[in-house]
Amino acid sequence: MSKKVLVIGTSFRKDGNSNRLAQEFAKGAKEAGNEVDIEYLFDKKINFCKGCLACQRLMHCVIDDDANAIAEKMKTLLDRSNPLFPSEYNFRDIYLLASSADTGEYSMDGATKGLQGWIDCFEKAELKGIVKALGAEGIGAVEGSEALKDAYSMGKAV
Repeated sequence: MSKKVLVIGTSFRKDGNSNRLAQEFAKGAKEAGNEVDIEYLFDKKINFCKGCLACQRLMHCVIDDDANAIAEKMKTLLDRSNPLFPSEYNFRDIYLLASSADTGEYSMDGATKGLQGWIDCFEKAELKGIVKALGAEGIGAVEGSEALKDAYSMGKAV
């Protein structure tokens, strides 16, 4: 069964390693017959949540920036997802693809823990997979790596 898959490239650099992992995941997901959309955050304007909680009443955020358009597609931006708590959200499977110049296995523990804490707020959502590109120092460092192959394989299995 075909799924709608939204991939978010979060690298601050257009051709950053995390964006390459996202592209490879998207490629695998598309080849598996899924409808895939990819959004990059490097050129988006996304402001911080003000904590006003007006979104709980209005079912959308009052801040006028690029996060609203992305939230329409994915219904998930960590700090801006308050409107989702009382709603019927459609996302279920969450995947983390991340790169780090650090080679230590622990280097992405904070990101993983933060994402899992957010996912725990949504009883129908689950962290389905993680790909870590460790030691990816500099643009292009993930090319030819196992992490890039793993991202493709994980996307293909969506």
